[in-house]
Amino acid sequence: MPAAGGIGPGNGKEYPGNLTPFVTITCIVAAMGGLIFGYDIGISGGVTTMTPFLQKFFREVWEKKEANKSTNQYCQYDSQTLTMFTSSLYLAALLASLVASTVTRKLGRRLSMLFGGLLFFAGALINGFTKAVWMLIVGRLLLGFGIGFANQSVPLYLSEMAPYKYRGALNIGFQLSITVGILIANVLNYFFAKIKGGWGWRLSLGGAMVPALIITVGSLVLPDTPNSMIERGQTEEARAKLKKIRGVDDVDEEFRDLVSASDASKLVDHPWRNLLQRKYRPHLTMAILIPFFQQLTGINVIMFYAPVLFNTIGFGDDASLMSAVITGVVNVAATLVSIYGVDKWGRRFLFLEGGVQMLICQAVVAACIGAKFGTNGNPGDLPKWYAIVVVLFICVYVAGFAWSWGPLGWLVPSEIFPLEIRSAAQSINVSVNMMFTFLVAQVFLTMLCHLKFGLFMFFAFFVVIMSIFVYYFLPETKGIPIEEMNQVWKSHWYWSRFMEDLDYPINRNLEMSKGGQGPKLV
Repeated sequence: MPAAGGIGPGNGKEYPGNLTPFVTITCIVAAMGGLIFGYDIGISGGVTTMTPFLQKFFREVWEKKEANKSTNQYCQYDSQTLTMFTSSLYLAALLASLVASTVTRKLGRRLSMLFGGLLFFAGALINGFTKAVWMLIVGRLLLGFGIGFANQSVPLYLSEMAPYKYRGALNIGFQLSITVGILIANVLNYFFAKIKGGWGWRLSLGGAMVPALIITVGSLVLPDTPNSMIERGQTEEARAKLKKIRGVDDVDEEFRDLVSASDASKLVDHPWRNLLQRKYRPHLTMAILIPFFQQLTGINVIMFYAPVLFNTIGFGDDASLMSAVITGVVNVAATLVSIYGVDKWGRRFLFLEGGVQMLICQAVVAACIGAKFGTNGNPGDLPKWYAIVVVLFICVYVAGFAWSWGPLGWLVPSEIFPLEIRSAAQSINVSVNMMFTFLVAQVFLTMLCHLKFGLFMFFAFFVVIMSIFVYYFLPETKGIPIEEMNQVWKSHWYWSRFMEDLDYPINRNLEMSKGGQGPKLV
């Protein structure tokens, strides 16, 4: 399928190239790095509703749950120890992402993926055979280290490998893998919970070894990106690889631009310090605010604790696990919509439409739960139609997230950073994401106990704020070559004030390729 030439802004560049079977298969394999993240998100909530698991490791929670069956449903799972089991992973991922920046930059994207797979495998092995709470936490920390490496490297790999015309769709393969991982975890939890003897939770936790093996083996067979090869001095190999990836021999213009960007990046001795420069203000803002807002949509309340949440609002154990499976199916299907539309409709349209959809659903769910549970958390007998309404609107909410803030929260940051700060800025992106994932996971059950149905309005408030932010401050990036992205900031009504011609001359790459000189400016 030929990649019809999209026009880059500013200097009107379009690179020749095709969407080759080679690059398609490569991106699919790399995107499977999202499986480990998704599987863990899905498995944690289901395992923490399994009675044998609670009895063995969190007996106080189990006793509290049994005692509160007919009283306050909002507070039956309120336990900092239990939430630490889930959220400790994200602290480890935060720390690992900072280390992963150096590995990704100096040793390549593939090696960072390999480390992620191996660490995740070790964590899954420990959790599957765990005998005590401390083993659970150690295993979770290793899982977190693995996710930190994978989430830092995979989105960068996909953005650098894909033709710019199809960069959005191929990059969202990462989010699709996350949703598939969540769905698989929910299905396995449903069936493993029925195993006689109460050891099904071991299969759920140990099953994470399978996605870990997939990314580990995948990292060994994948080629490195031309950007990374040039960055590490493998110039001729990078040219040959670029020809193979694009499926054409005429790659001179794109290759020159990659080399010039690499040369500019080598003049930057301290990428972390350089992130604070004025000209990188828009990049740093997006690296912080996009993951911040992504976590405060409230999606992880649903995906981490879907079984807990449905159980808490009165569904039985089997019904709560099945409801989590249903939301998992919706999540996967809606992500496919994003893959289809992101390079047709653009990033801004999906961001804004998803925001409106999530806002409406959060308001309806808050009203439904508030009307039935009130403030005392005692719903009495729940009619079937009520359960259907709540699940329906939660599914519509999940769909809105899955074709907007879910995939775009990873895609947009990975495509907007210049090469000289790309690894460091992506680490900031992952670190902020993991930090707020940890905070939301750690305080959610306590917030549910105290805010009750108002918790959904708390997240709805942030959906309003982030939609306003996107409308005014996020430029459209579809169809723009990754090395030409600086032009979107120069033409933006607000960010242009930070982008001086001295830093980003309009025809910088053209001038360098004509004159045969290295970059004059950093």
